[in-house]
Amino acid sequence: MIPILDAVRRLLLLVCSIVFVDVMLFTALTPLVPGYAEEFDLSKTGAGVLVGAFGAGAIVGGILGGVAAAKLGAKRAVVAGLVLLGVASAAFAGAESAEALVAARLIQGLSSTITWAGALAWLAVTAPRERRGEVIGTAFGAAVFGAVLGPLFGGVADLVGTRPSFAAVAVVAFVFAGIATVPRATPAEPISTSGLARALRDPRFLGGLWLNTLPAFLFGMLVVLGPLALDAGGWSALAIASVFVAAGLLEAGLSPIVGRVTDRHGRLLPIRVALAASIVVAGGLAAAREPVAIALLVGAAALAFGGFYTPGMALTSYRAEAVGLAQGLAFGIMNSAWALGELTGPVLSGALAGEFGDAVPYLVGAMLCGLTFVATQRVAATQRARPRAA
Repeated sequence: MIPILDAVRRLLLLVCSIVFVDVMLFTALTPLVPGYAEEFDLSKTGAGVLVGAFGAGAIVGGILGGVAAAKLGAKRAVVAGLVLLGVASAAFAGAESAEALVAARLIQGLSSTITWAGALAWLAVTAPRERRGEVIGTAFGAAVFGAVLGPLFGGVADLVGTRPSFAAVAVVAFVFAGIATVPRATPAEPISTSGLARALRDPRFLGGLWLNTLPAFLFGMLVVLGPLALDAGGWSALAIASVFVAAGLLEAGLSPIVGRVTDRHGRLLPIRVALAASIVVAGGLAAAREPVAIALLVGAAALAFGGFYTPGMALTSYRAEAVGLAQGLAFGIMNSAWALGELTGPVLSGALAGEFGDAVPYLVGAMLCGLTFVATQRVAATQRARPRAA
């Protein structure tokens, strides 16, 4: 058993490093947008297209990445995704036009879904079943930490030059692709239309997908409205950045803990706690007017909204196993579900806030959490009924 656990630890370290770099690249563009807008004469719409290209690539590539992870095997999918990431990053570094930047960013998003589907499937089939939530939570914590440091990397890239910085990312991706070839490969997983059909009819599998869409929507809302509210309260860009960095660190530290709770007490408990906390936090954000209160609630939101991800991913994995759906395809579908929330959250919340004020989108978020909490009540009632029936 010890060698197996050692192998899992080594694989977990590799996966954490890979997703850290991948997500860091996703958020690194934020401080670079003004420079690219000036260099290539981009309008706000053009800048939005550049930023959104990663998410568009992720939506397009979610299912494709899942199929690749299942057909090729998780290890080969990770290697292929990293090679594609290296090529895209090199193209981004050498781009001479806005169109080339958008195309490279789109491919980065596509490569990300292949890498994530393969990496999570690799962990799911390698780790002991009773440790699955913990290893997924640890990997997700590393991803959140990458998201926190991404803007810092972007700031450094702005100082030393974006071309050498993104060229360095390409080199790192190629190095990780080489390292990923060393561990033992996992076999390809059969893809059956019957397994996919059963998954899409399974309420709990669909619930796992929703528990990845919902927090992406909530965080997208928070990232748009939170900084604007703090800026209106007179806070500097550095102060606003510090709030979100601290919030991200809280979320990164929470994820492995939620994973252990998921393994020991089941997925329903952390999900319901996160939902209840999110209702309170979203309601508080709707009512808050003072910048200090908003800043504190942003930190609370990182813990509450972030509490969905790990049990949601674990639920997706377990239900895929139960209905006979390949793990790689399950995580690929999950990536598309996440990307949908990531895309709609900022757009819808920005439109609602512009028309009706910030309170309305936050209340919509609280309502979605409340409806989801009610839905989990049926699952809880079913679980309580089983021991009585036995």
